[in-house]
Amino acid sequence: MPIASESAAATRALGRRLGAAARAGDVILIEGPLGAGKTVLVQGLAEGLGATDIPTSPTFVLVRHHRGRLELVHADLYRLESREEIDALDLLELAEAGVLAVEWAERAPWLDGGSAARLRVESTGPEERTIEVVHAPDHLAAALGGGPPG
Repeated sequence: MPIASESAAATRALGRRLGAAARAGDVILIEGPLGAGKTVLVQGLAEGLGATDIPTSPTFVLVRHHRGRLELVHADLYRLESREEIDALDLLELAEAGVLAVEWAERAPWLDGGSAARLRVESTGPEERTIEVVHAPDHLAAALGGGPPG
């Protein structure tokens, strides 16, 4: 069932709930077009993890680290075109003790492994978004209001 978000603040609040529920080793794969609100969701995730800095899109840097209760590894695959480029980032290894959030995750479907949360963010208006929970482990599904469990 899709989750309706009426504003950036509501999308960020959803991310905060995810961050508060996140456990070491969680992988959160976020799909959606440009401007859909993927980074806003990750900003809330960082807040929920207690990060002191606010994530910005890592499009040109590719990967950013944010310290909190658990380290957040925030990756953006928008500029990468091949599996070799993505695999060279060693994302899963970077985030073993923390939480990995990947924007443009549709470019790396092999990162899922069956245990990742996969979310699809769509813009439905100037501020409105729909977040579809494609898959999520039980503890993250509960934080999202009972979306599809893993």
